[in-house]
Amino acid sequence: MILPVELQTLDASDQRVDVPLCVDLDGTLVKSDTLHDALMVMMRQSPVSILKAFGWLRQGKAAFKRHVTSVVMLDAAHLPYNHALLQFLREEKARGRKIYLATAAEKALADRVADHLGIFDGVLASEGKINLAGKNKLAAFEQMFPGGFCYIGNALPDAKLLAVCQTPMVANPHGKLKVAMKRAGTVPTRVFEDKKPPIKAFFKAIRIHQWAKNVLIFLPLLLAHQIRWNTLAGAAVAFLSFGLCASATYIINDLLDLEVDRRHPRKRFRPFAAADLSVGAGLAIVATFFALSVLLGLALPYIFTAVPGHSSLPSPHKFLLWLGIYTIMTLSYSFRLKKMVLVDAIVLSMLYTLRIIVGSVATGVPVTTWLAAFSIFFFLSLAFAKRFAELENLRAREKETAAGRGYRVGDLEQLRTFGAASGYAAVVVLALYLNSLAAQNLYPHITRLWLLIPIIILWVSRLWMVASRGELDEDPVVYALEDKNSLVIGLVMLLVIASAIIRF
Repeated sequence: MILPVELQTLDASDQRVDVPLCVDLDGTLVKSDTLHDALMVMMRQSPVSILKAFGWLRQGKAAFKRHVTSVVMLDAAHLPYNHALLQFLREEKARGRKIYLATAAEKALADRVADHLGIFDGVLASEGKINLAGKNKLAAFEQMFPGGFCYIGNALPDAKLLAVCQTPMVANPHGKLKVAMKRAGTVPTRVFEDKKPPIKAFFKAIRIHQWAKNVLIFLPLLLAHQIRWNTLAGAAVAFLSFGLCASATYIINDLLDLEVDRRHPRKRFRPFAAADLSVGAGLAIVATFFALSVLLGLALPYIFTAVPGHSSLPSPHKFLLWLGIYTIMTLSYSFRLKKMVLVDAIVLSMLYTLRIIVGSVATGVPVTTWLAAFSIFFFLSLAFAKRFAELENLRAREKETAAGRGYRVGDLEQLRTFGAASGYAAVVVLALYLNSLAAQNLYPHITRLWLLIPIIILWVSRLWMVASRGELDEDPVVYALEDKNSLVIGLVMLLVIASAIIRF
């Protein structure tokens, strides 16, 4: 989407065609910092190279950029360009104006961007020795454009260039640059904004809707009918702690998948892929959320004890152990396991089941083998549905393999078989449970629970029918939350369970 350009004081006739126009790359023409992007891609593709990066830093910033660019070749075609600015540059090019890409980024990357866009008459960039930013960039301009120049920048080092250039312009300007320009009396003639509001981007980045998965933490106490103030308090604290931890791992996954997500028709709109949030902001959120998650985990046993109840927490600090296991599993998934065929689906199902175990640890209510078995099969079906939907979308786009995954479009039928079988296996486990003595002791009207069997069969069958038609969102959780039929089915299930408990 092309956003409107904010016009401030410049009339169109004041844009002199004979004055060369220089535009910065990082944060200006491209909304992200390409060096930070490259480091994230390098972390995913070659984690060992990150260790070498510390040695590269001692050689200077320009040399550091050259080393990173030699390891990682960012895809210039899928960088998050500032569309408002890009449209303006193309209009100026059509008027016959000379346009130059002037950036502190490594020249090899700048050349790829220039070749891709095809609108630049020249490229000025860092070349391993001098970092072309701030005063170095200004000196290069004064030597190359003695008759004057126009400049478009976004960050504090650009303040001096904007102060001396003709018709200064900015794109997504940083707060520090605005302050510096105000002090210098520099008034930008145009402001090219192309970013979503930070708050909106923040909530999208932490995937607040995914916290719905953490409701599984309440399952052990609900299904065991152990609903007391202290168990509810323990589950609530665990829910918040787990939510923060999960959000932090989602952000790590998004940062590592920047390059892959930018090639995806929908994932390219994610906050970090679209550069609505910076890599630095993402890392800050990750550190803050992990810290808060651990603090809540430490406080959990004390809150559990302080709230009225009839039992004490058997293993007060075991929650932190499971939180650590979850973190290790999700990070392992982000770095490696998601590329392994079938293993990735099994890990995803285990992460769901792990939430139930966490609920048990946080409340002191044991997890039955019935619940564990049901959750493994049921969530394995959802994991396969997720992969199936991704491949269906690939087939619709006439592609054969998914970037960063090990699956092929030819695997669709096999995944459908695995997924449907797993879903029906979960139903079999539930049927066996309803015949057990444990279930009969918990539910006065156990026979009413048999209505759950056809209801769950209906939902699982419908899920795979929708997936086979190519109508399933790539995340089954999002599908379940947004699909009206799924919500109605969920409500009916709750009513059935309530009828089996209430004596009437």
